[in-house]
Amino acid sequence: MEVRVDKYLWAMRIYKTRSIAADACKNGRITMNGVQLKPSRTFKVGDTFSVRKGPITYTYKVLQLTENRLGAKLVPEYMRDCTSPEQLELLELARLAGQSGRDRGTGRPTKKDRREIETFFDELSAVSYQPSDIE
Repeated sequence: MEVRVDKYLWAMRIYKTRSIAADACKNGRITMNGVQLKPSRTFKVGDTFSVRKGPITYTYKVLQLTENRLGAKLVPEYMRDCTSPEQLELLELARLAGQSGRDRGTGRPTKKDRREIETFFDELSAVSYQPSDIE
């Protein structure tokens, strides 16, 4: 049995809708062995693929196949998260950076604040995506 990439990503709750999953494929966010996947490509048991969401790249291994959307508790039986600790650390850093920003109700950022925020996220994105990390 084989399952389309967009259906599998939707069924495993990586994306909320199948059309969002297909758009992610078309925009090059889904890769397998360094090759961008099309939505119509199929997964087989044992395939390992990467999903770039935000500042990090998640890596998953297909354990079982299904075309039906699963409950969140059943997902670990069908897919294993193989994301490297370095990528998870980047996620934690991005989360902390968002919390340490401006206090709620203080208004819009000034020009200086905005430039500092943009510089921080540019540096974070330059560190987070490296083609050698995909494998």
